[in-house]
Amino acid sequence: MSENNQTTNFIHDIIDADLASGKRTEVVTRFPPEPNGYLHIGHAKAIYLDFGTAEKYNGRCHLRFDDTNPEAEDEEYVQAIREDIKWLGYDWGEHLYWASNYFDTMYEYAIRLINKGKAYVCELTKDEFKEYRSIPTEPGKEPPGRSRSIEENLDLFERMKKGEFEDGAYVLRARIDMASPNLHMRDPAIYRIKKATHHNTGDKWCIYPMYDFAHCIEDSIEGITYSMCTLEFEVHRPLYDWILEELEIFHSRQYEFSKLNLTYIVLSKRRLLQLVNEGLVDGWDDPRMPTLCGMRRRGFTPEAIKKLCATVGCTKYESISEIELFESIVREDLNENSLRAMGVMDPIKVVIENYPEDLTEEFEVPNHPQKEELGNRKVPFSRELWIERTDYMDDAPNKFRGFTQGREVRLRGAYLAVCNEVIKDADGNVTELRCTYDPESKGGSAPDGRKVKSTIHWVSAKHAVDAEVRLYERLYTVENPLGDKEKDFKDFLNPDSLKTITAKLEPMLAHVAPGTRFQFERVGYFCADLDHTPERPLFNRTLTLRGTKNDA
Repeated sequence: MSENNQTTNFIHDIIDADLASGKRTEVVTRFPPEPNGYLHIGHAKAIYLDFGTAEKYNGRCHLRFDDTNPEAEDEEYVQAIREDIKWLGYDWGEHLYWASNYFDTMYEYAIRLINKGKAYVCELTKDEFKEYRSIPTEPGKEPPGRSRSIEENLDLFERMKKGEFEDGAYVLRARIDMASPNLHMRDPAIYRIKKATHHNTGDKWCIYPMYDFAHCIEDSIEGITYSMCTLEFEVHRPLYDWILEELEIFHSRQYEFSKLNLTYIVLSKRRLLQLVNEGLVDGWDDPRMPTLCGMRRRGFTPEAIKKLCATVGCTKYESISEIELFESIVREDLNENSLRAMGVMDPIKVVIENYPEDLTEEFEVPNHPQKEELGNRKVPFSRELWIERTDYMDDAPNKFRGFTQGREVRLRGAYLAVCNEVIKDADGNVTELRCTYDPESKGGSAPDGRKVKSTIHWVSAKHAVDAEVRLYERLYTVENPLGDKEKDFKDFLNPDSLKTITAKLEPMLAHVAPGTRFQFERVGYFCADLDHTPERPLFNRTLTLRGTKNDA
């Protein structure tokens, strides 16, 4: 059991009371994604709560695909959802279910409601019914079909099932209360005609249950004791309860919690699909996307995502968390668990003039400064090196920690060296530093005990790997891209959210497995891309070492 799942929230308080009183004897939850898109960071909170709660109480959590809308569903999404949940560290075991497995039962339950006089076939269009439904402060009008006999409704519903009518010609409505202050209780549609082939049931059905009708029945059939939803479903709960009570079947209970919201992020699946379809990002797993597969590709860890969920907590009020909170959690995790390596993003050459031209040495450097158990690696050193352009400055002040002429600098784990001459091009840009090293300072320590304040990273030019490195920044330029109703959210896309460079990396980085995370010393956190190969090294920047306004 993970430590994060032992935290308590108001739903756990309810469960504790239910178990203590004997009202419930087991905890059964479910995560019910619609297979119409990829999971994002908002879904992670629901996964964490659903699976984590079951884990905490030694219960079980079902994975159930709510596949009631065949036009929007795709097997690609099904496989991606399963992969993302497992990546977060959860497993449903044998408890994988589909709403479509219950279509026969749902149809029989609809017949039961018709026979009780609690459902009727309505010919009003969606817009026409809105007029009949009216507004919350005024009672609605009774739709024309509301007075049909049970026999007429059974006949029409059967003919709907047989495909005699076109899409939109009729819907089946629950007969509840056209004067209810809750519009969701004013005779909501529970079945609609949709002549579409279903990925699971094929062409067996041309009528499909609405989500509100299907969801509570699915929970009941599976014996779900705690059905957790986000807050927008709170006004749907009376309908959830009404259906179960009228059908007189096992009564699951629905509880609502606040969504996970972050600044600088848009979580609408419809809008994410727009970005993908319009080519504004490179697919659902683009590392700038808030999808779990995108975050995985960028190098975020499941542990950091779950810690974010634990930190923001489970409450009954909507809030928005700063993206900096998430970034700090990711950095803390990466700093603790990432291997170290050396990479130069904007290189200038260093030539050590008194170092033998044909000599190559190997220095052992730790893979992690605080974790001896991770061992050491060998890094080649030669006469010509690459260093960061920012590690040289003309006439540098004392606080500058890089090369300037005449100042001694430590080359990480190797030698001490002094810059004697600077080569510049016609535009005044530095192209090369001419240096000398102290042969007695092997390992980076002065034999006479003199102190050297500056330590910089480097890569041997003879052995360096040229790698494509993608520097990602925030996808949007404002905290709330949906906040300005006069503009499209795409107006706030950051044109500089991706910059691709060629970096110089130490040679072992060409051979790491895709998905391996590193801290490039003094530069930032990077992850080998899914397409990374020895022939084409490719890394994504996860985050800089310290927060910047455009970091994620």
